[in-house]
Amino acid sequence: MSQYLLAIDQGTTSSRAIVFDAKGVRVGQSQQEFPQHFPNDGWVEHDPKDLWQSTLTVCQNVLKDTGIDADAIASIGITNQRETTVLWDTETGETVYNAIVWQDRRTSQYCQSLVDKDYSELVQSKTGLLIDPYFSATKIRWILENVEGVKERAKLGCIAFGTVDSYLLWKLTNGRYHRTDATNAARTMAFNIHTQQWDEELIELLEIGDVIFPQVMDSSDDFGTIDAQWLGAEIPVNGIAGDQQAALVGQACFDPGMVKSTYGTGCFMILNTGDKPLKSEHKMLTTVGYRINGKVTYALEGSIFVAGAAIQWLRDGLKLFDDAAETQSLAERALNADTVYLVPAFTGLGAPYWDPDARGAMIGLTRDTSVSDIVSAGLRSVCYQTKDLVDAMAQDGAKFSTLRVDGGMVVNNLVVQFLSDVLGITVERPQVTETTALGVAFLAGLRVGMYESLEQISELWQSEQQFNPEMGQENREKLYSGWLDAVSRVRSVQ
Repeated sequence: MSQYLLAIDQGTTSSRAIVFDAKGVRVGQSQQEFPQHFPNDGWVEHDPKDLWQSTLTVCQNVLKDTGIDADAIASIGITNQRETTVLWDTETGETVYNAIVWQDRRTSQYCQSLVDKDYSELVQSKTGLLIDPYFSATKIRWILENVEGVKERAKLGCIAFGTVDSYLLWKLTNGRYHRTDATNAARTMAFNIHTQQWDEELIELLEIGDVIFPQVMDSSDDFGTIDAQWLGAEIPVNGIAGDQQAALVGQACFDPGMVKSTYGTGCFMILNTGDKPLKSEHKMLTTVGYRINGKVTYALEGSIFVAGAAIQWLRDGLKLFDDAAETQSLAERALNADTVYLVPAFTGLGAPYWDPDARGAMIGLTRDTSVSDIVSAGLRSVCYQTKDLVDAMAQDGAKFSTLRVDGGMVVNNLVVQFLSDVLGITVERPQVTETTALGVAFLAGLRVGMYESLEQISELWQSEQQFNPEMGQENREKLYSGWLDAVSRVRSVQ
């Protein structure tokens, strides 16, 4: 009997395959890194062959390492780095150019021209997004305009576009299925999140109408069956979601007001807003959280550019400690934690400021400022930035009940407790930390009947530890006021 779920987690720097049992317990994992390509300043690319081969290798390896037969896999889920753009020739099966990664900024000038022509409101009203190189649509246009012969092939109906999930599905099914899910479509800047259709007006505006767009499916759906040659059996693909939305599902944030925040190099916070899309007036992104049985659950998203990267800088740049594991004990010894602030605007400030020209600073230094004070300021900066996002979302009408956290930084109890204190809400850390892979496994299992409902999945989610606010309101406001003052000093525009 098929009793396992295989989650493919194709990320920005590595591909992972994780096998889960029906209770959401990890049975085995395989991971492989692949090269990054930086052909010009601000350009980031991946070789699509690396994405495909690393994905195939980790899938084969995890089955081999666990001794699990492919017939025992009930379903496959795919979660992926979002916005990264792949174009391929459907007749030859070959990609026409490297994958242009979500971090890539080569279309900045074109995006600014759209802003200058007052298209911002049109784009936001339809897609929930800001006009930015981050999203897929302008990357498609760049390839059509700059890679020889591609525009002509597109006019003949031979060029397919896909985010990484679509490309992997196409490869796994030997070109039989060209599909994506609503969460990935919502990150392209060409998808109308209200009608749940590719938007012809935007596609025409961006001059990308000749490429073949994937069919948009629910996040838990029948995407196709992989060819038996890859893993030794035909296995259905029944879950697809962009990585941050998959983490929302993996954290079982199924009720409006529930929010998850993932702390890696940067930080992505996604808030479930239910069946109503909240238009942000504070530069949050309105997006699709997931779509199941044709019903859309919307979300607000905010991005912090520097979270764990601030701790990396304190370690590698300032050499204040050798291992990030030391930060908790160091910060516990801080005597001036409440008056020293680090604003880690190394590459500008993300949401809600969107100030690319802001630069980092340490504020409140005195003769008795210690290494412990600076480390504490670095850890707290992540919490203060999270409060920036929470407050912006609240001003947009969002209501909060709880925050579920994951990522490398949340193993630090001091950070999670201060996060609860500064936000004034309960923060929960889960038992299973591979929330992205777990989320897409849940979506796949839901479709094949391994789970009857989202409620059943919620019951599988387990809190490892709950952190409740211990700080008074007056102190909370005083500390955050100091943070806002520190931020104001580094802003390029007020």
